[in-house]
Amino acid sequence: MTTYTAPLRDMRFVLHDVFNAPALWARLPALAEHIDADTADAILEEAAKVSSQLVAPLSRQGDEQGVRFDAGSVTTPDGFREAWNTYREGGWVGLGGNPAYGGMGMPKMLGVLFEEMLYAADCSFSLYSALSAGSCLAIDAHASEALKATYLPPLYQGRWAGTMCLTEPHAGTDLGLIRSRAEAQADGSYRITGSKIFITGGEQDLTENIIHLVLAKLPDAPAGAKGISLFLVPKFLVDANGRLGERNAAHCGSIEHKMGIKASATCVMNFDAATGYLVGAPNKGLAAMFTMMNYERLSIGIQGIGCAEASYQAAARYANERLQSRAAVGPQLRDKAADPIIHHGDVRRMLLTMRTLTEGGRAFAAYVGQQLDVARYAEAGSEREQAQRMVALLTPVAKAFFTDNGLESCVLGQQVYGGHGYIREWGQEQRVRDVRIAQIYEGTNGIQALDLLGRKVLADGGQALASFAAEVRAFSLDAPLHRAALQASLTRLEATSAWLQARAAEDANLVSAVAVEYLQLFGLTAYAYMWARMAAVALAKQPEDSGFYGAKLACADFFFERVLPRELALEASIRAGSASLYGLAAAQF
Repeated sequence: MTTYTAPLRDMRFVLHDVFNAPALWARLPALAEHIDADTADAILEEAAKVSSQLVAPLSRQGDEQGVRFDAGSVTTPDGFREAWNTYREGGWVGLGGNPAYGGMGMPKMLGVLFEEMLYAADCSFSLYSALSAGSCLAIDAHASEALKATYLPPLYQGRWAGTMCLTEPHAGTDLGLIRSRAEAQADGSYRITGSKIFITGGEQDLTENIIHLVLAKLPDAPAGAKGISLFLVPKFLVDANGRLGERNAAHCGSIEHKMGIKASATCVMNFDAATGYLVGAPNKGLAAMFTMMNYERLSIGIQGIGCAEASYQAAARYANERLQSRAAVGPQLRDKAADPIIHHGDVRRMLLTMRTLTEGGRAFAAYVGQQLDVARYAEAGSEREQAQRMVALLTPVAKAFFTDNGLESCVLGQQVYGGHGYIREWGQEQRVRDVRIAQIYEGTNGIQALDLLGRKVLADGGQALASFAAEVRAFSLDAPLHRAALQASLTRLEATSAWLQARAAEDANLVSAVAVEYLQLFGLTAYAYMWARMAAVALAKQPEDSGFYGAKLACADFFFERVLPRELALEASIRAGSASLYGLAAAQF
């Protein structure tokens, strides 16, 4: 079963009550002309219909059929093309796009909620849209005016789709090792030659054209990552009037057979002197591509939230219906032979863990979206720069922590079903398979942790962390609930960070040995901040709706009492250092 209902009330709570997003939009002129509270609510309502009525019904069939590969062509599962046409006609691909080229110009705070809905409905379908939206960001930020005018409108319209071509068989995390080459031509174009793997949507039958953003090296490029350039390579060449011409020498060699996201085409792409166009400056391609990669990292993090929400909804329904044994306090349904499993403590533990991790993630995603909106649209340069520092600090946390929690929640959701969770017809095993990739692609979570601790915390002496900590501490001073727990969590994070700063120079292995635990510690503190903010709002508004806001308060209690204490074990593990990881010689593994 793949039913999904967008949690609109919870999303409005985060957007309007917790963060007062309309007030932010009103003070940012570039957003004020496009969005207000009523418009946001209308978009969320339509997005809920698209996700639950158009996309979610495709999920099971898409997983069963998968994509089909034949002689270089890819066929998506039944119903995908029709759904894509309806989806693109609604303008959803260009939701956050530049209005100058046909995008809707909506804020990221709204976008993260839409992305959650889409991933909850079906990960595979969502990826075709997410890669296109990310491609548009890179093109809009770095391409020439001519390229933007030609390629952005049909991409925003969903008539064309975008991809991101980085990885090669021998070069994944270390992109400096790529072998793809670009040779300049007399007409200003380039000939791109090389092979790329793991290319999401590299070939498909949903759109008229596919626009590949390809990393390659020029003949005189410096060695390593400093010698990478970015090129736009269309599947079909495009003339000066935007009309499609002959097929370019960019072809799909095969598709991968995967654990999950089976309706998403993961392709091997071969570029055989394909025509391409430089995006940005020569040898600055990695920086340009990171515009897209940072978007995708947040988006993939949200995949974890969406899958977790869908799994929670299914598990909560099942727990209220499945009759097994009697409640510990005695019969709850005396006319039945057993009580619903929702009355059993361990089932409640699993469901509340899922719910608090998911709702904490939703709030944190909106918070990161807020920083992205300020970084992009604020008029004051200092305000934009501060938000950019926050985005850099928080993006690896969002990507890794959301997806780690997403897998945990989907496994818990499967566990609630018992044996039925292992059976395909209930849908929970698909969610486990689909969400698993999110911890791997767009930079594995271990790499995200190294980025956070090594580059974003230690390399700048903890300045970005100090800014975030100052905000959390300022809020905690007047927090009406869970003040002491929030302050203790923040103190623990700061003290652990200082300990690592002092010892990293003495132990070359320390950062890589403890980075994952550090990211988890950071994530828990961030979620504690989110739950303290949500609890403060819920307390004030409880008289308006005791059911809804009372549930928020109860969930906050569970998070602080049963989830946040995980940080005690994480701190102990971090402070144990690296020695025990290197007690075995390589040959002993």
